[in-house]
Amino acid sequence: MYAVTQLLSVDEALSRILDGIAPLPAERVKLSDSLGRVLAEDLRAEINLPPFPNSALDGYAVRSDDVAAAAPQSPVQLRVTMDIPAGKPPDSPLTAGQAARIMTGAPLPIGADAVVPVEQTDARWQPDRPIELPSVVQIYRSARPGDGIRQVGDDLRAGQRVAAAGTVLRAQEIGVLASLGHVYVPVVRQPRVAILSTGDELIDIHEPLTPGKIHDSNGYMLAALAATYNAVPLRLPVARDTLDDVRRRFRQALEQRPDVILSSAGVSVGAFDVVRTVLAELGQIDFWRINLRPGKPLAFGHLQGVPFFGLPGNPVSAIVTFDVFVRPVLLRLGNRTDQASTITVITGEDIESDGRRSYLRVKLVSEDGQLKARLTGTQISSALISMVLADGLLIVPEGVTHVPAGTPLPVRLLRYMNI
Repeated sequence: MYAVTQLLSVDEALSRILDGIAPLPAERVKLSDSLGRVLAEDLRAEINLPPFPNSALDGYAVRSDDVAAAAPQSPVQLRVTMDIPAGKPPDSPLTAGQAARIMTGAPLPIGADAVVPVEQTDARWQPDRPIELPSVVQIYRSARPGDGIRQVGDDLRAGQRVAAAGTVLRAQEIGVLASLGHVYVPVVRQPRVAILSTGDELIDIHEPLTPGKIHDSNGYMLAALAATYNAVPLRLPVARDTLDDVRRRFRQALEQRPDVILSSAGVSVGAFDVVRTVLAELGQIDFWRINLRPGKPLAFGHLQGVPFFGLPGNPVSAIVTFDVFVRPVLLRLGNRTDQASTITVITGEDIESDGRRSYLRVKLVSEDGQLKARLTGTQISSALISMVLADGLLIVPEGVTHVPAGTPLPVRLLRYMNI
């Protein structure tokens, strides 16, 4: 069924886990649903942007030769022959001695090669009453060819790459793709994560507490963590501590066609820890017991070919093991780069460890011009509020049992900090 082996190092365990993980295939989604999704292939512009020469400002389209001598003391008078709002093509070409009133974004008439700002004419807008088209306009400045014009392809040329595969789509990319007319975009499919909590003591959050019962915080917490890394969480009902119920819930999990299965609790050495037994029936356990604190009793294996993580039941251990092992898997499945922020800080107090690689909850404070890490208090793995208080996880290396105050160590940030 399974063998109790020596503790695996964190790095060795993660390497073995990631060795069998590859990015998921692509799917097409509506552009309106693509925020935060990862582009599955390079996208190139199929058209020029702008697709036609247009005015960059409100003013008058002119022939630059006609206004070459224009100045405030000696304006040039032109006959206004048309009005061109945005979205309306010009009625006719512009010939010598003519001007066209034109709005920002409106297409340039044939014959015009410059736009003079309205502020440099005598035909100022009248915002408090309807704007009448003047018959003539006085131009107070000269213009060179191209002044005030957005030329074809100024923003993008047809064939130019807009976004590379692997790009996480933001509002900026979505705006450009919309301007190019993309209704759908190819993105990496989001990982589907089945989430199962186990334990006779667990009840859902809508149920009243009774003696011996606690609310299932892990199920909601792990679902939120999965969603944080762009996965689709699939929460299942709590599994009771019987072989039949755990077996039934895992089969339900497989019916969801997940890419990863997470369970919490049931993988340590307790008399009622039945998850490992069911896993041995339906799949395999590749390893369990990691040289890690908190979170030593972590199991990894495959359930009918689906990667499975048996996370510890204590909530802090569940968060830490998710962050260390599950997060990298979800990122690789989604073809995302790891944006985890790790900084080096100075320990603000003496710290004792047990020789395992330890992830300790700390607050970061500025003292004497240095950023220091101070423990949030108790480091027991059931105290979930300590994760709420923590700015980051201080990483104490394997083999270290005493860390004197003033030691530089890495901290994995848990929240954005303006430092």
